Amino acid sequence: MDKERGKSQNPWRAVGMATAIGADLVICMGAGFGIGYLLRDLFGGHPIWLVVGIMLGFIAGVFGLIWLMRFYLEERNG
Repeated sequence: MDKERGKSQNPWRAVGMATAIGADLVICMGAGFGIGYLLRDLFGGHPIWLVVGIMLGFIAGVFGLIWLMRFYLEERNG
């Protein structure tokens, strides 16, 4: 078995990738919630700001996942 093939098929690498995906979404959505909470307090207490903050966090998390997958696939291929 050649070294490059063994390196790319390491099960701990897959566990790390799955953990990074989950952590990225949770952290971004949590930060979005925090920002939405602050906006809610600043702009009159309407709960729509929480939803806006969580959605912005989710979008940031998706972009983070796209970046993470590109990095992972480039590292794996080259």
